[in-house]
Amino acid sequence: MGIEFISGTDHYSKVIERVASVRKSLWIGTADIKDLHVMAGTKAKPFLGVLADLLKRGVDIRLIHAKEPGPAFREDFDRYPILTTSLERMLCPRVHFKMLILDFNHAYIGSANLTGAGIGMKSSNRRNFEAGILTDEPTLIDAAAEEFDSVWRGAHCKHCGRREYCPDPIM
Repeated sequence: MGIEFISGTDHYSKVIERVASVRKSLWIGTADIKDLHVMAGTKAKPFLGVLADLLKRGVDIRLIHAKEPGPAFREDFDRYPILTTSLERMLCPRVHFKMLILDFNHAYIGSANLTGAGIGMKSSNRRNFEAGILTDEPTLIDAAAEEFDSVWRGAHCKHCGRREYCPDPIM
């Protein structure tokens, strides 16, 4: 594969569809997360249901997002109790990157948030104009994973200028 430029509906067909086939690890970084739906067979399903299925299969999932999502997301979240016990999740008000790291052998790095208009199921007439790359290049995957992990482990917390907005500072 190398590096593949993706835009438009490719975000959905080439990125989100890969999520269901993750075997060990999925790291998701997004500024915004909403009640996103995806196709599962012939039916639409909340993306949180896909994550719940992965957790049941033993996949480790980390999610970093910048703010609390709205009530529709919360309603779907509450439908899948395994998300409360097994999904590793943190909020960081400074996160603006959008990336998915899939089993540490593929990465999406781009502009699309985890929303219907960004990377999910949405009419092409209502979808955001997004761009990104999907890659299996180890140097890019390692760099993306390090950026994600630096936020996850709190490397920026000590000197953060947005600390008053952080719901749970690491340091």
